[in-house]
Amino acid sequence: MYLEYYGLKNNPFALNPDPGVVFMSDSHQEAMATLRYGVIEGKGFLLLTGDVGTGKTTLLHLLIRSLGPKTSYCLISNPSLATDDLYYTLASDFSLPPYTGSKAKFLREFSVMLDGCGQRRERVLLIIDEAHVLPVNLLEEIRLLSNQGVKNSGTLCIFLVGQPELNQHLCNERLLPLRQRIAIRFNLAAFNRDVTASYISFRLQQAGAQRFDFFTGPAIDLIHKVSRGVPRVINILCDQALLSGFAESRPAIDAAMISECVRDLHIPGEADPLPLPQKASRFSGVKRFFAGTRGAILWVSLLLLLLATVAGMFWPTSLLPLQKQ
Repeated sequence: MYLEYYGLKNNPFALNPDPGVVFMSDSHQEAMATLRYGVIEGKGFLLLTGDVGTGKTTLLHLLIRSLGPKTSYCLISNPSLATDDLYYTLASDFSLPPYTGSKAKFLREFSVMLDGCGQRRERVLLIIDEAHVLPVNLLEEIRLLSNQGVKNSGTLCIFLVGQPELNQHLCNERLLPLRQRIAIRFNLAAFNRDVTASYISFRLQQAGAQRFDFFTGPAIDLIHKVSRGVPRVINILCDQALLSGFAESRPAIDAAMISECVRDLHIPGEADPLPLPQKASRFSGVKRFFAGTRGAILWVSLLLLLLATVAGMFWPTSLLPLQKQ
């Protein structure tokens, strides 16, 4: 709606990632170099973490586009699979005979494929996105899968990609053998304030903007504060701000409009990203206390005690049991 008003050719802050137009911060460039190094050098297990919306999946698709013909890959974006589903997906993506339910048969065929790739100096890449939701038993299956590449060290690469809690998830004592095989770890950092400003300018430029003063300096400061440098949240907030600016015929977006957009949007995953008014914040601690289970139990107990006290004050004394003389 606002494209013509602001002289844009397309939506600068679309949420769907476009691997052909990717803003590469220093952290993103380092992450991409790390991923490519893991493939080229055949480093086995690689762990890539990053907060929600920092661009992990976009980097993976960018990596896949850069792979040469000597690398076969399988990208699993929905790790909530049963063990049979995992093997079925691997067999399909690596052009193996269809999985029929026999794990031993699949592992034999997978091993033969790795032997052939090793002789031809090819790589086999398995990428698990959203790996932080993988159950322990499936992580164990993936580790055991890597045993098939022992004879051809460096042929099979397994990348585990997920949110930072993946590190805690891997602390399970059953996963010690897997932790010891992770050769490379990298955490994708969010943007700082200057990178946030550069990112906004980049997205506007890619959309055909002829000027880059759509957002004032204080507005960018607030965008960074609210988004905490997460690209996806920056996109959501900037898109809403441009729409509001168009509706109010604003040539530029100031901090006041960003504050209004934040209140309207209730940024996903963020709780009260802006300072609350004094009256609202007075009871914030109480709200958090009673939000928990223990708080709820205590609340019920206090309510019952209050009712009992009130009943004792007004209960007719004649109905109380007589004391023994």
